[in-house]
Amino acid sequence: MNLTRKVLASVAALAVSFATVQVITEAPSQAAVSCSGTITFRQAYPASNPVMELVIYYNSTNGGTNSACTNHLGATYGKPARTTVQIARCAQTSGKGNACTVTAASTIDDDIYSYYAGPRGVTGTANNCVAAAGMLQWGDITYNITSGTQGC
Repeated sequence: MNLTRKVLASVAALAVSFATVQVITEAPSQAAVSCSGTITFRQAYPASNPVMELVIYYNSTNGGTNSACTNHLGATYGKPARTTVQIARCAQTSGKGNACTVTAASTIDDDIYSYYAGPRGVTGTANNCVAAAGMLQWGDITYNITSGTQGC
């Protein structure tokens, strides 16, 4: 499989990585979205020599706003690479780490970046779980992180 097909497959997988995705019922607001706030999830990958991390942030504006960023780490920091992030609000109000039934999702940020992709965000999350996914294409390897439900 050539590199372009691998990247497209990874982006497609990211778009459906929220497991039990159902019809998205509303478009989220992008208001007050940034790669800052209270960190509710942070995972670097791979564990032994990380090249990326997925971070979810929370702040209380707009009925609760969660945002996500995929950061470059280690060998990829400052180097251009296809980097992707998306976050969704889940129907669930409990069940940390489980699959997400999506009620609203951000757009996917997918481009060539040297430091991070994002922020992407969803609002109205004060009483709901969220789930995010990030991807980094480095050389012939595609790294993916999915959070499962978080913040609930």
